[in-house]
Amino acid sequence: MKPGVIPRRKRLGMTDIAKDRHRMATAVVMPKQGQTVESCIIVEWKKRPGETVAEGDVLCEVETDKAVLDVPSPVAGTLLAHFFAAGDDVPVLTPIAAIGDAGEDVTALRPAGAPAQATPSTVTPATVPVSSESPAPAAISPRARGLAAHKQVDLSGVQGSGPGGRIIERDVLAAVASQPKLSPVAKAMVEKGGFAAPDQGSGPGGRVMARDLASMPASVAPSAPIPALRTAEPGRVETIPVRGVRKVIAERMLASLQTTAQLTLHSSADARAVLALRKRLKAGDPVLGLQGVTINDLVLFAVSRIVPQFPFVNAVFGDDAITQYADVHLGFAVDTPRGLVVPVIRHADRLSLRALAGESKRLATAVQGGTVLPDELTGGTFTVTNLGSLGVERFTPILNAPQVAILGVGSINPKPVMADDEGAVEFIPHLGLSLTVNHQVVDGAPGARFLQALARGVADIDLLLAL
Repeated sequence: MKPGVIPRRKRLGMTDIAKDRHRMATAVVMPKQGQTVESCIIVEWKKRPGETVAEGDVLCEVETDKAVLDVPSPVAGTLLAHFFAAGDDVPVLTPIAAIGDAGEDVTALRPAGAPAQATPSTVTPATVPVSSESPAPAAISPRARGLAAHKQVDLSGVQGSGPGGRIIERDVLAAVASQPKLSPVAKAMVEKGGFAAPDQGSGPGGRVMARDLASMPASVAPSAPIPALRTAEPGRVETIPVRGVRKVIAERMLASLQTTAQLTLHSSADARAVLALRKRLKAGDPVLGLQGVTINDLVLFAVSRIVPQFPFVNAVFGDDAITQYADVHLGFAVDTPRGLVVPVIRHADRLSLRALAGESKRLATAVQGGTVLPDELTGGTFTVTNLGSLGVERFTPILNAPQVAILGVGSINPKPVMADDEGAVEFIPHLGLSLTVNHQVVDGAPGARFLQALARGVADIDLLLAL
């Protein structure tokens, strides 16, 4: 990689990018990232056919089911062609682009599954016309493409104002603003046929009303309903493609419920010791590095110490066999804009409270920033998911199959407790705990005993620190 090329995200390995030694042109392949990644979605092309690229320049961003990564150029030269467009889901190790000398034929490098595209190597961005009579340009930012789909805007006549004529968000917004706004009745009449809408109407803000529509002569009126106008009332309909992390979540959650017998047990734990310890840590000496320890970190620590006592919950089930683990590889759910992701704290049962809290923060930051490694998202033996910060008291967590147990953590709320034999009641803060087990493997009573022990461990968190 040339000096001065600084990646915005984690660089993909250069060994994943192959060059055909029998041709001058170089095929850029979709890199293989981890053992479980079978395909990646091209999020955005950073370079267009015809552009000169240097070795190490970012060609595109790709999205796995776990992270967004950069694909750098393996060589310097001219980007001759894109074999796939932004939004395409491409199998790993498949050629996605070609780099070489201007004018080279890249037909032999195009993969069999690639859609036919008019991207000859001799075409540069400057020679691609963009006019109201040409089809929608290929250079559209993902944000603009998504907005156009949401607003149902035809981009064939939109002139891009971005670099190289690229259509960006403000161009789509301008196109939306220029379209006539129709009332629901006027829109239905136009869609049915026989009426034409003016650019401005008599309604509020220039909205076109039914009374503003002009009847079309019978000679020009369509014999069949014309296609619906590419406009939509704001907020009425939004179509969101299910792909990437969301697609994986959808598939795994459905498979989890379809292939396991899930049973959820609810309980709660006296939270006074946890709250007191958290307060002491927060007020402690910064040199100790414990001020950032959270309630969730303390719960993860308690889980890591109690789970080894109940190996039947620290297990996976598959192929008619139960595999129990001595070490606790603790998964914890992290909410991200791309969906729920579960990184894994390796050997959590061996880590001190400070080390465990530091690792949970490191992994959460990597997940939210899209830089987490695939190997950091696999191999979990038990999972914790916490919705307590959102005010949820109890819920039914879904198993992270093939694991056989998952703990849901709720909010801390006062709970009436008998204070003495005379019936006096005292309100004590309690932490909501919800344990889902695979009833194929874990029966209700053993699961309840684990939950009971965990509640005691949370209540006596100071004692667990001595283990």
